[in-house]
Amino acid sequence: MENIIDNLVQFWQFTGFANCNIQYLIMILIGIVFVYLGIKKEWEPLLLVPIGFGIIIGNIPLFPGLQVGIYEEGSVMNILYQGVQKGWYPPLIFMGIGAMTDFSALISNPKLLLIGAAAQFGIFGAYAIALALGFTPAEAGAIGIIGGADGPTAIFLSSRLAPDLMGAIAVSAYSYMALVPVIQPPIMKLLTTKKERLIKMKAPRAVSQNEKIIFPILGFLLTAFIVPSGLPLLGMLFFGNLLKESGVTKRLAETARGPLIDVITILIGVTVGCSTQADQFLSSSSIKIFALGALSFIIATTFGVLFVKFFNLFLKEGNKINPLIGNAGVSAVPDAARVSNSVGLEYDKKNYLLMHAMGPNVAGVIGSAVAAGILLGFLA
Repeated sequence: MENIIDNLVQFWQFTGFANCNIQYLIMILIGIVFVYLGIKKEWEPLLLVPIGFGIIIGNIPLFPGLQVGIYEEGSVMNILYQGVQKGWYPPLIFMGIGAMTDFSALISNPKLLLIGAAAQFGIFGAYAIALALGFTPAEAGAIGIIGGADGPTAIFLSSRLAPDLMGAIAVSAYSYMALVPVIQPPIMKLLTTKKERLIKMKAPRAVSQNEKIIFPILGFLLTAFIVPSGLPLLGMLFFGNLLKESGVTKRLAETARGPLIDVITILIGVTVGCSTQADQFLSSSSIKIFALGALSFIIATTFGVLFVKFFNLFLKEGNKINPLIGNAGVSAVPDAARVSNSVGLEYDKKNYLLMHAMGPNVAGVIGSAVAAGILLGFLA
């Protein structure tokens, strides 16, 4: 009888109930909220559902030494997490993004590239504020990239500059990507007049197939020579786009933008969620990172809209740009462009801005990768 009691006591010590505390319960609740928002509100469900469930998985209280936790060397979850820690997953995500992206809007109106560049001020603004709050330069750079609204880039950069903060940075970046339709519209409306919101832009010119093929090659050479440290992201982004536009690698393009990116999205979402283990994640630094992430995102959106207003001072009537597409300079493709379109339609049911907004939106993808390369160049 005594042995049975001892076995039961030992069994109890291995259960999650025996090892639980309020921190784990808080994180599990946060994971449930993420899943709820993804399913019920349909806020980036492909991101929030895997991340939310990953948060739940990662916060099951474990007895030390079971070799199943994400931070226990050699465990299954730890091996899967290597793709995040070592930066394997983000370039594969970028290849998929390239294979599903049409750069026609940017090619037909190259000046829209400047809007994508202006939005990157959110990254460097947050970098400066993070330094003022006491983060090291490397940590500040990793935190600042959240302003690009690009989860894979945030993971790629933080894995090299601030691996200890990667969980908070990654969850923050993906959270604000999901909240694009909530955060951006009030800023866009606050910074524009009704007259500006009603500006109608000329239809973009038709882009030839040759231009679409040449663009990823020239685009890669130009950006990679400027920031060689961004090569893994930029190379895979433009390579994926070449697969799409070449016309002779359809199977590869379909794989890159379909099964491959789906698998990597699942792995990156679940493992990033798991990395928010309560004893590693709940800290004052995490709270500061979330606050700085929101601030950087607001700065990026603000600079994008204000830059268009400034640029319009030098454009003739009939050639002006609707400032509502300024928000699309962040890298959240295509959600930011959809926000531009939906806000524009609120004021004119016939003013479709989606195609125009895709120009700065895809420029933002390139811009965030270039910004990451710049930060790596002087901080790594």
